[in-house]
Amino acid sequence: MGTPAFAVPSLRSLAARHEVQAVYTRPDRPSGRGRTITMSPVNDVAASLGLEVRQPATLRDDEEVAFLDALAPDVICVAAYGLILPSAVLSVPRYCAVNVHASLLPEYRGAAPVHRAILDGKSVTGVSIMRMEEGLDTGPYASRITVQVGDSTVDELTAVLADVGAQALIDVLRDIESGSVRWTPQDDANATYAHKVTRDDVALDPTHRVDEALRRVRASTRSAPARLRVGDTILTVTKAFATATHLAPGQATFDGSRLIAGFADGSIALAEVRPAGRASMDGACFARGARFGAACSWTRCP
Repeated sequence: MGTPAFAVPSLRSLAARHEVQAVYTRPDRPSGRGRTITMSPVNDVAASLGLEVRQPATLRDDEEVAFLDALAPDVICVAAYGLILPSAVLSVPRYCAVNVHASLLPEYRGAAPVHRAILDGKSVTGVSIMRMEEGLDTGPYASRITVQVGDSTVDELTAVLADVGAQALIDVLRDIESGSVRWTPQDDANATYAHKVTRDDVALDPTHRVDEALRRVRASTRSAPARLRVGDTILTVTKAFATATHLAPGQATFDGSRLIAGFADGSIALAEVRPAGRASMDGACFARGARFGAACSWTRCP
């Protein structure tokens, strides 16, 4: 059970080593400017592997639970599925339902653990394989693998965690099958929650420090982009780096090779930007085409 690209390595690993009786993924939804119905990454890969795909809108349906029960699975494996598994589903498998979660539980339970690790400036994060229960990511874990965050973007870090999680899942399934698995209860007193990231969480403001601004850029996505307004133009910043150029907060400049914005304690070069309705492009190319001068201002987007 999974939907986005994060779940694909787990699906491929499972299909290569175990019998996958069915793949559950969220219903396909319209995306892009043309609102074209697009298959989820998991749906796409499952179809290429010749696996049965099911896309119920909810698992709180007696017929769907009956279908799952008839499969008599040993384990239900979940990775970023996006639907709550009710108790009726959790009780179906012979052994348990396990979840590949992109954090070192009990840290960052919830929807956006990778984004929050970057936004909070964590040096390390990781993947946990936990036994699912009715609480939100509260079950005991059998494996926790640490991964360095570094300067990764959310997409880069998610890809690494997906691969690490896929291998950890296979290892835990081996231990479940052999009867040697050990489950460690989470310490609820140390639990934190990774709420879904909003545009406000990644918006760029002249009062931010450079390190915070760069984290916001690295944690941004299409649905929650790191944006600012230079003059009258709203830009999504997709790549940026610190620069020694001294600018006051809210001041911007184009020096002929770099578009630079000033923050509270320094400046960053806007290496790649995406104007509204256009593709991403080199920041300097955009500034040259927009005829930005040597001195202008920038503000937070409303």
